[in-house]
Formats: sequence, C-alpha cells, structure tokens
Amino acid sequence: MQPMSSQISLKAEVTEQLSGNRLDQIAAKLFPEYSRARLQSWIRDGALLVNNKQLRPRDRLETGDFLIVEVQLESTESWVAEQLPLDIVFEDEHLLVINKASDMVVHPAAGHQQGTLLNGILYHHPTQNELPRAGIVHRLDKDTTGLMVVAKTLIAHADLVNQLQSRTVKREYEAVVHGVLTGGGTVDSPLGRHSVNRKKRAVVEIGQEAITHYRVINRFRSHTQVQVNLETGRTHQIRVHMAHLNHALVGDPMYGGRFQLPAACSPELSDCLRGFKRQALHARKLELVRPDSGELISWEVAIPADMQELIRQLRKDAEIGSGT
Repeated sequence: MQPMSSQISLKAEVTEQLSGNRLDQIAAKLFPEYSRARLQSWIRDGALLVNNKQLRPRDRLETGDFLIVEVQLESTESWVAEQLPLDIVFEDEHLLVINKASDMVVHPAAGHQQGTLLNGILYHHPTQNELPRAGIVHRLDKDTTGLMVVAKTLIAHADLVNQLQSRTVKREYEAVVHGVLTGGGTVDSPLGRHSVNRKKRAVVEIGQEAITHYRVINRFRSHTQVQVNLETGRTHQIRVHMAHLNHALVGDPMYGGRFQLPAACSPELSDCLRGFKRQALHARKLELVRPDSGELISWEVAIPADMQELIRQLRKDAEIGSGT
C-alpha cells in the first residue's frame, strides 16, 4: 500500500489478458486500489498517460502499452482547519479512528460550517484536505456518540468505501429505548424521506433497503437497554426503526414523540430523563479489514457518562419497583 503522500507515482504495463479493453477498464484492473471515478478523472486531466500520450477513457489499448500516473494531490475543498478536542482511539499511516463526542456535527453543512469533526480532523492532519470529504467515509448523527473510521490515504478511502458498500464493516451500537422489549429481532423496512417533514426519515413502501438487528441487554420497569447491529447504514436508521417498533430512543428530539415519564417514577429518574436531551445511542464497536494488510481489526469504547448515569438510574428505579 502506498504510504501517505501528496505525490502519487504509478507504473504498469498492459498484459495480453487485458489487451483490447478500454483504457479506464484496464486502469481499474492495474490500479485496483483507486476508485474508477478517480482514475477516469486522472485520464481526463492528463495525469494518467499511455506511452507518454494523453488518451481518452474509451480508447482501446494493446499488449505492451505502458501506463504511468504522476499526480500531485491538492485540496479539494476550502474547509477551515480548527483546533478541536478529538478523542483518538487509534491512528497509523492509513486509518484514524475517533470516538465522536455528543453535540458534534460530522461534516460542514448549512448552519454548521465550523466546529465540525471534519474541521478538527483537518487541524490534526492538514493533508486530509486532499481526500474526498477529508477521508470521512461514514457518519454519525450530531448527538450520537461513538466510533468512526477516517481514511488517511486515497487507497484506504477506496478500500473502506468498498467495504461499506459490500456490508463487511461491522458496526455495533448500544441504545436505551422506551418500553420493555420482550426479545430481540430484525427490522427489515425501507427508509425514505418523511412525506411532511423533509428533515426526517420514515419507513416508506418505496425506499432504500434498511436492515437493523437488535437484541436485549437489560430490561427495566419501562425501558430497555439494547444492542443494535446495522446491516445497512441509512440516515437515522436506528432511530427510525426503533420508533417504528414503538420503542423510540430515550431523548430523541426528532422521533421520540411526546415526552412521558413512567408511572411511579423516582425523582432521580425523573430528573435524569428530563435532562437527557439527545438520543441515547452510542456506536460501541467497529470491525473492519485493514486496507494495507487484510487483517481483521476491531475497536470498542464504553458508553459515555450520560448514558451510564441513565442506565444507573433505570436500574435503581427497577430495584425500588421490585422491592429489592
């Protein structure tokens, strides 16, 4: 795997097996670490030459033709680097794994141009600006905490995107939901835009495939602590699917519905629930294949203090309710 560098130099010769194919198809076979779209852009820009000549992506090549790539990566966007606190769980020359805090937007957007995770990543490692979305390959909602992986090279970026698309990245979450679940299960319900509120997602008949697996960790008097595993990664997927089961996440401001306290609720639990202003959702475990070595690697981080306190109060309330 290519070490992290702003300069990329590649060379390869067309084999007999590839002879007669299009340039962009051959380039994808000879340089599989890079995305087809990026290789096509290098061909159009003249950064990928054949026998020292610029060709079109559709041009056919013959055995012995020689491909060479010389490209200097440049910043793709004008994002601002900011010194922000980052909880870095792991880092090497290929990957950066971060335990994202609550109240942090991942990527700049309307109303959040600064103070995002991306801004902090650029300060930590300025050359990330040479990568698509600064190397960010997946997101967590603003108030969801937990593990995210960021690519530090183009090769790692393409590899991680492929892993996510092929659903080989394992993502395990922990959540606290309203109501008492009798057991685990799977929600296989497509998601799309809400028919009225365009900021929300909803289960719709014609939508993107969305599959969520869940199992019970602990049951309390009127809440359940659950483990959730994503098979797909749609926007707000866990939040929408659990609400679809009538077990919305505690504190969810968008899908939680009208706030209600459980019957005979202790004052301590009441204060905790009233003060819990974000969805009780944490990305606890992440497992993927290292782009450089093919080794399976995983990370795990404990749930944050606010969820720990919520679970403590729910457990205490359950013990009082049972008379123990």
